[in-house]
Amino acid sequence: MHPAIPIGLVFFGCCSNVIFLEALIKRYPNSGNTITFFAFLFNCLEGLFITTRFLTKKSAIPMKYYVVMVAFFFVVQTLNNYTLGFNISMPLHMIFRAGSLIANLILGVLILKRSYKPTKYLSVVLITIGIVICTIASSNQKEKMVGHTGDATYDYMIWVTGLFLLVLSLFLSARMGIFQEQTYAVYGKHPSEALFYNHFLPLPGFLLLYNDIHRCFVEFNGSDPYELPVVGGTLPWAWLWLIFITISQFICIRSVFVLTTECTSLTVTLVVTLRKFVSLVFSIIYFKNPFTVVHWIGAVLVFLGTLIFVEIFSRFEWYRRFETSISSDENKKKREE
Repeated sequence: MHPAIPIGLVFFGCCSNVIFLEALIKRYPNSGNTITFFAFLFNCLEGLFITTRFLTKKSAIPMKYYVVMVAFFFVVQTLNNYTLGFNISMPLHMIFRAGSLIANLILGVLILKRSYKPTKYLSVVLITIGIVICTIASSNQKEKMVGHTGDATYDYMIWVTGLFLLVLSLFLSARMGIFQEQTYAVYGKHPSEALFYNHFLPLPGFLLLYNDIHRCFVEFNGSDPYELPVVGGTLPWAWLWLIFITISQFICIRSVFVLTTECTSLTVTLVVTLRKFVSLVFSIIYFKNPFTVVHWIGAVLVFLGTLIFVEIFSRFEWYRRFETSISSDENKKKREE
């Protein structure tokens, strides 16, 4: 497959998913668990038929490791869903998620005892500053938040709780990534198998969220009917949007997987980063989300830091000279100490 095809599908699937998702979340801010449940269920289908052959094929990685991965995965997804019900705007949510490299670097140093080049730390500083700028700018727009009650103190505490859940989700996601990396180092990489079990094993966990999902079903059934132009009949628009979200998310995930087999990891990271930026722009323009010049400065710093972290600029001579310069300064300081 030509790389242009999965790259195009990544942008189509992921960006359209953001549009459908935000449209539904704005109307039903507490529907995140229902959306995730259907996404998990749908993503299991291919793996059930092809990857595991109806669970008859033995997994290459022992199941106990998948249980740990799934526990992390389920908690991270649930936390991400709940943040959307805590007055966290979609643009701020996307910017925080783009800052996952901060958590990855910190845990890499603490758990794996890794050392990084100075440019890695520079990138994390830029990302951190960008997130702080966007967070402060968003805190000044609480009156435009979804779920605003008129009680300034209460709304602010709800918003702060949402920020805490976002930060917790970032670090749990980074810890899950480290665990996966350690597991793959021993048993090898099996992305299709991991994708299936990460979505299949958590399904019973949604029983704990039964009341929340059932309430959402009732709300969706009460949404305005939407006439289906081809097949005829009507369907509540919330259910139709949920179908669009599920399908577009599947296209997004599968396209990223295909891209990893067709391109280098550097290309994949660049495509995913650009996709996040395009999704952010879509969210701001299409849904008229409040996004000031200050927000833009913070967003640019976040994405610039991400590009520096994955060494996108390393093929340019000016960047290599800059990297050599700060590395020399760092080594000089260590010798003086």
